[in-house]
Amino acid sequence: MRAAVNHLKKSDPILRAIIARVGPCRIEYGPPEFHSLAEAIVYQQLNGKAAVTIFKRFAAVAGDPVTPQGVLKLTEPQMRSVGLSKQKSSYLRDMAERAARGELAFSRLHELSDEEVIKHLTQVKGVGEWTAQMFLMFTLRRPNVLPTGDFGVQTAIKKHYKKRKLPKPSAMERLARPWEPYRSFACWYLWRSLDIKEK
Repeated sequence: MRAAVNHLKKSDPILRAIIARVGPCRIEYGPPEFHSLAEAIVYQQLNGKAAVTIFKRFAAVAGDPVTPQGVLKLTEPQMRSVGLSKQKSSYLRDMAERAARGELAFSRLHELSDEEVIKHLTQVKGVGEWTAQMFLMFTLRRPNVLPTGDFGVQTAIKKHYKKRKLPKPSAMERLARPWEPYRSFACWYLWRSLDIKEK
């Protein structure tokens, strides 16, 4: 992690200033398993606090850690009672069924490239590229992921790099070239930078 932070400080003066304000890198990683992907699905399109509350309630009824068997034993009303939408309930059930059939091989994911992991995970209903990228970053600990569709990263780039509007993926790829091979860490700092109140 120190090598990543040093590289980013050297390669981008704007990021160096952000790192100085945010402080040490404290990325929190989850275990590479069903539970983490279930959590990523629950977190979609929710703000942090609401997502944490709903996922805690869900894990309390499904079992912690969440397993395919734990999800499959729940009824639709039980899933709705913890705050899950009908759509998210169907996504979680689809994922649990695929995992139970052996179509989702969590134990093999570490052997796959980033692109292969995205392809493998997006076969699940409700798991798009963004969710798969979050899994790559925070569960498989891949250091060089750039989620160009992430609103937080786009917003931070617009703010700190003085862009008139949210950057397009191609512009983000160009801007992030100096960050390689540590784009995941740069994104973490960009997200954290949005939590810092301006003086």
